[in-house]
Amino acid sequence: MEDILHITYAIDTFYFLICGVLVMWMAAGFSMLEAGLVRSKNTAEILTKNIALFAIACTMYLFVGYFIMYSSPEGGIFPNLGFLIGTENAVEAVTAGGDDAPYYSMRSDFFFQVVFVATAMSIVSGAVAERMKLWAFLIFAVVLTGVIYPVSGFWTWGGGWLASVGYSDYAGSGIVHLAGAAAALAGVLVLGPRKGKYGPKGEVHAIPGANMPLATLGTFILWMGWFGFNGGSELKMSDISSANNVAQVFVNTNAAAAGGVIAALIFSKIWFKKADLTMALNGALAGLVAITADPLSPTGQGAALIGAIGGVLVVLSIVFLDKLRIDDPVGAISVHGVVGIWGVLAVPFNADVSFVAQIIGILGIFFWVFIASLVVWLILKAIMGIRVSEEEEYAGVDIAECGLEAYPEFTKNSK
Repeated sequence: MEDILHITYAIDTFYFLICGVLVMWMAAGFSMLEAGLVRSKNTAEILTKNIALFAIACTMYLFVGYFIMYSSPEGGIFPNLGFLIGTENAVEAVTAGGDDAPYYSMRSDFFFQVVFVATAMSIVSGAVAERMKLWAFLIFAVVLTGVIYPVSGFWTWGGGWLASVGYSDYAGSGIVHLAGAAAALAGVLVLGPRKGKYGPKGEVHAIPGANMPLATLGTFILWMGWFGFNGGSELKMSDISSANNVAQVFVNTNAAAAGGVIAALIFSKIWFKKADLTMALNGALAGLVAITADPLSPTGQGAALIGAIGGVLVVLSIVFLDKLRIDDPVGAISVHGVVGIWGVLAVPFNADVSFVAQIIGILGIFFWVFIASLVVWLILKAIMGIRVSEEEEYAGVDIAECGLEAYPEFTKNSK
């Protein structure tokens, strides 16, 4: 019996770690997606943001975030404050067996959770692209990953008050994606739109990205990483039931992404008379976000439908936000926020979960993250400013913030 416990512990720990690596690979996906959807003069800066935010998220979550999220009183509103991630499971605790015995390494749990934090912060980087100061963004990343996200994470996955009211979110349509979008929305509202994006009479001027192949590659990387995002949230696979669940999660995740692409592509063709690649890419991500709240309960066909609705919603939302003059260069607020809400609300259609609890969860997560982020953005604006000058924005933030260009051989000054 003891040997079996050792083996299952090792299998579940290994599975957790590999899924964490897949989610970590999503950082590359966000980097490529955002680098493709911004103009070439802003590419190096957004890549710098992506690798720096990942490092900041890992460090802040190591020192304070994980403790806040998972070391607090059950059913509470205010989390405990503390440092570091605690001690590893003892061999005796594992081999004791029983329902309370740990079945995977604490360090593997930390590693899996930390890459989720980085995902939430990555959502913000694309929405504020092309006009935000690099160091203001990085300071905000410290606060979001160290405090803001862990608090709402404690409310849900940490056993806090949202968990106690019955809010259900399997892999984080609300906990991760809506949270990131709420922080992004607060930043965009304080920051304002890019110069030239909107005309004086309400015109919306398209600002195309520089590299559609790179954006497409980023989308495929995110699609691949999402199997770890959702699959790892089953938390184990060393028994038949868990292994079957993981397989269903993988099937549903893939089906939802495919449904999102098809729906967004058809809808954009009907509406714009063109097959818009950017809408198809965002449709894939919308499908993935939509199914993340419950990738286990639906059938594969049901998952495709959930993703397809997300694909339509993201097109509508991107156009609507432009009408409101909310400038989001990559569509992050629509993909992760609007569709994140849909994903949370879709859970009761397939699982025994209350719509009321889901709505409470949406409101709790959104308003906490939005208001807390808004306060931080306003403080940063007052102290150091968060927007580059008009001249720096025109020249590109690569030179202003990073002192180099991503594509120097294509500039007129290159030899």
